[in-house]
Amino acid sequence: MSAESSDVLTVEVTDGIALVTVNRPEVRNAINATVLQALTRTLADLEHDDAVQVLIFTGAGDKAFVAGADINELAVRTPKDGLKATMQGVYEKVEQFPKPTIAAVNGYAFGGGHELALACDIRVASTNAQFALPETGLGIMPAAGGTQRLAKLVGVGRATEIILTGRRVKAEDALAMGLVTQVVAPTDLLDTARETARAIMSKGPLAVQLAKTVIRHGFDVDHATGILLERLAQSVLYSSAEKTEGTTAFLEKRTPDFHTAAQKDIKKDVNK
Repeated sequence: MSAESSDVLTVEVTDGIALVTVNRPEVRNAINATVLQALTRTLADLEHDDAVQVLIFTGAGDKAFVAGADINELAVRTPKDGLKATMQGVYEKVEQFPKPTIAAVNGYAFGGGHELALACDIRVASTNAQFALPETGLGIMPAAGGTQRLAKLVGVGRATEIILTGRRVKAEDALAMGLVTQVVAPTDLLDTARETARAIMSKGPLAVQLAKTVIRHGFDVDHATGILLERLAQSVLYSSAEKTEGTTAFLEKRTPDFHTAAQKDIKKDVNK
């Protein structure tokens, strides 16, 4: 089944997975203001769509995931545009999205495309994927989260070298440095991303959401605060029907029915 789509962004929802495709193959899926507006609307819609449990982002065609921001728009941007930071704001929404997100990187992921992948929870790449942050060659710098997320993911030293030189990182090198978690043949990319999504969907949905939240918010705080977040989140899970179902199913040697358990938790919250 297909969700609402536009000329520049298509959305297809199947079995709980929303495939969000940047659809500008004629310009290697470069992101412009229209794409960012469509992404903003799509994220808002999918957040409240109970049929969607996981998002997969990819690019149309086989040459590019997203080859960066539209240079025609970049050329006329002003300091006011820099402070407004529209792309950065949209990618913050991607990172903070309550449901798991996967980037299926099929080709060039440059500039804003690389930063979109960085904002996702998990990155899977095809063997022809290449990553780069070439902004310094245009007299600007990565400013949609690239300087921060890349450094946290691969280390400050390596991120600094990649950003200052603008060099391209091939898929196997990206795997070695932890930028992506899997590298597969182009023909297997979406199937692999969907397999990862299904693995996530087989787990407790509240546990997945809280684990994602604690990982994200605990990363930048001191150890004691991160441990506290972990402890509080676990205490919430201990009170859930989801935990009861998961542990009972394990002891009874059956597959847990987390969907029914989630409905029990919802009814419990409504009746409070």
